[in-house]
Amino acid sequence: GTGKELVAQAIHRASLSKDQPMVEVNCAAIPEELIESELFGHEKGSFTGAHSAKRGKFDQADGGILFLDEIGDMSMKTQAKILRILQEQTFERVGGHKTISVTVRVLAATNKNLEEEIENGNFRADLFWRLNVVPIRVPDLAERLDDIPLLVESLMTDLNNKGMARKEFTGEALALMAQHTWPGNVRELKNFVERVAIMGVSDKIGKEDIAHFLNASPQTLPPGSTESTLLPYRKTSFKEAKKHFEQEYLRLKLNENGGNISQTAESVGMERSHLHKKLKSLNITT
Repeated sequence: GTGKELVAQAIHRASLSKDQPMVEVNCAAIPEELIESELFGHEKGSFTGAHSAKRGKFDQADGGILFLDEIGDMSMKTQAKILRILQEQTFERVGGHKTISVTVRVLAATNKNLEEEIENGNFRADLFWRLNVVPIRVPDLAERLDDIPLLVESLMTDLNNKGMARKEFTGEALALMAQHTWPGNVRELKNFVERVAIMGVSDKIGKEDIAHFLNASPQTLPPGSTESTLLPYRKTSFKEAKKHFEQEYLRLKLNENGGNISQTAESVGMERSHLHKKLKSLNITT
């Protein structure tokens, strides 16, 4: 939650391989029985369900950077294969015999103490020392509140790329955000920025908006209260507020589903024909 992936992305943008791919993998989110296929790829027929060959993440990142997030959750067996790739820059796909060569820079991150994991027999010492060339500690957001303006800009850019209208946070708004402790770190900040961007009526987010939404956070909002969340809409009609929310919400859902109407309809619990009519009425094109 401290923003490790943002640091990895910044390293990629500043590197000589910035024009090459950066592939991100959350090792903790992939089941153990699938992680080798995900990382190294597989050949057709190599296991039940492998109806066609698939390139793995190392193959996809060839020439660029592979970011292995939560590497501390990786099994010892997979760690051994990662070590071999780092040493030899070669691997075989699951079910394959052909050796594939790649040129990949690996960034790895974890929220675990890997030295303790080594002592407990859960992490390979040789892999640790192979990865621990330039260690970077990413402190909690509370220790680097000066980063908030840059983080908000980056998060807003991501939301904009997903189809959300651009919102500008004023200096006073950012200063007020820097007074919050952010116990949930960058993950909490990300959710907060997204909530403000969706619910905020104006294109410019001021300190009043931030105060309203911070007061509406789970830590301070009384159970069942919606007072602070609704304050930005008090100067608009119900029809305008509803339309604004629907536009932002459906744009995000469409982007999450790659613009696929059928998948979006299923995810929001609507019939496809009804969603199509709703998008047309809101002037949302796909």
